[in-house]
Amino acid sequence: MKAKRATFALVVGALWVSVLASGVGAVYCRYRARELFIHLEQLGRQRDNLDIQWGQLQLEQSAWSTHALVESVAQSKLHMTMPPPQDIVVVHP
Repeated sequence: MKAKRATFALVVGALWVSVLASGVGAVYCRYRARELFIHLEQLGRQRDNLDIQWGQLQLEQSAWSTHALVESVAQSKLHMTMPPPQDIVVVHP
């Protein structure tokens, strides 16, 4: 009878520890999931900001590469001029 009681107490104790460990594990998993979700949201915002910056850089690049701007810089800073029409040779492939 005493052995049964000791075994029963041991089983109940083991089950109690298992339930407690399971509860702590569930709380930790929930906490970690929230941390990861917050990090995911931060990365999403960072991605959106980088997309916006990329679009702005593409607009800036297209503005700097317009023919009128290139010609203006060539004339003002490099002192380049258009050759006379008789010196222009058109090459066809």
